[in-house]
Amino acid sequence: MVFYLSMVLVFMFVVWGVVLPQNLANTATHLLDFTIAKFGWMYLITVFSFLIFCLYLAFSEFGNIKLGSDYDKPDYSNLTWFAMLFSAGMGIGLVFWGIAEPIYHYIDPPMGIPGQTPEAGATALRYSFFHWGLHPWSIYGIIALTLAYFQFRKKTAGLVSSTFFPLLGERVKGPLGQAIDILAIIATVFGVATSLGLGALQINGGLSHIFGVANNPTTQLMVILIVTVLYMLSANTGLNKGIKILSNLNITVAIGLLLFVLLLGPTTFIFDTFTTTLGSYLQNIIQMSLRLTPFTQGTWIGQWTLFYWAWWIAWAPFVGTFIARISKGRTIREFILGVLIAPSIFSFLWFAAFGGTALNMEMFQNIGIAAAVQADVSSALFITLEHLPLGMIISLLATTLIITFFITSADSATFVLGMLSTDGSLNPTTKVKIIWGILQSSTAMVLLLSGGLEGLQTMAILAALPFSIIMLLMCFSIYKALREEIKPKLRKTSNRQF
Repeated sequence: MVFYLSMVLVFMFVVWGVVLPQNLANTATHLLDFTIAKFGWMYLITVFSFLIFCLYLAFSEFGNIKLGSDYDKPDYSNLTWFAMLFSAGMGIGLVFWGIAEPIYHYIDPPMGIPGQTPEAGATALRYSFFHWGLHPWSIYGIIALTLAYFQFRKKTAGLVSSTFFPLLGERVKGPLGQAIDILAIIATVFGVATSLGLGALQINGGLSHIFGVANNPTTQLMVILIVTVLYMLSANTGLNKGIKILSNLNITVAIGLLLFVLLLGPTTFIFDTFTTTLGSYLQNIIQMSLRLTPFTQGTWIGQWTLFYWAWWIAWAPFVGTFIARISKGRTIREFILGVLIAPSIFSFLWFAAFGGTALNMEMFQNIGIAAAVQADVSSALFITLEHLPLGMIISLLATTLIITFFITSADSATFVLGMLSTDGSLNPTTKVKIIWGILQSSTAMVLLLSGGLEGLQTMAILAALPFSIIMLLMCFSIYKALREEIKPKLRKTSNRQF
């Protein structure tokens, strides 16, 4: 029932976009304006609550509880585990926005700061750290932890609905539970489609810059079609073959690209920028987490922070399910600190290296990165890299990384959609994965045709609103389950003290 209903709903959306693309774009825009105006505060409070809750669980009496039996060991080494969760959780987005976002913020910073000033540069990187740091990984951490705990410790099905048993009891097996799983699938499809669209734009930008390929919707659709075949081949080799191998390749290429920029770029400036921005980020994290602009009616927060929070929430069912699947045998403390800290530090280094290099070129070398970003956001990475030594080689490496990230994110999503729609099966059938692969690529194509980058962002925000409520309830559910688990231990301790 979950498989067929969710498949039909997504298919109807694709048909809507094909038949009436402008109507889809207009409807989505109206819904977006309403969502941002009425529920922007909810996104901010919800995501900040996720971060606080994650930190509480890590350092509370629950920290030593294992995601599995007390004797289970992790299935993957720390490096492979990190590579797989990072490839699924950030992937294309980090490459796409690594230069574009700091430059955008430098041109048009928040809080009324004058654009293209030293203060704008510092603020640009601080907000880039904020958007890609602890907050998104806490969103992933909440759903992944909850799913892993109930799946491996309580032996339930690997479904979002199964995590509601402490709150709903046997009703999770009825229509209410099915509705929760369908909502998770819909959010996943739109969240992943956003990234696939970004990946197509970025790959097209790289091919255009390096080989002169036309940069237009036709080329982007061809990119999606070709990569769809590749990622479905990878997804059908299984978790321990295609996805694992590509994830390790991703992290290797990403580290290589990062080292290239660190060594060939303005190295001292990059590390100075990393250090001062990290301090500013930690100093201002609470203020940034809860900042809205009711007195100035500004739109910056809606265009950036709220979009990101919604994007991460829309991605959460997919990334959370995938991370849960590969995290059996780790303690809650080990899991949360690993999910929050390691990927965040890598993201900070990435933005300091790529964003810092671009800002250095713009502010002190007059290369014109800002004008390039305004003209074509997908060209930002390659225009920056071409001004470094071995620029052509690094650009080819970057394009390769985007393609492998595209494949890894998409095949991981196909695997997860198969799990969510087949009663939590740890090994979905090839038929189911192919169907979801075609539908999520079709959704990305429709969103690109109906609104481009703006259309991709709009649907991510809309799909995330109802699922954010689901995630808040998941926090209550796992807390209740954890309290019930440690009650006998607390009673024993109390009796001994007495």
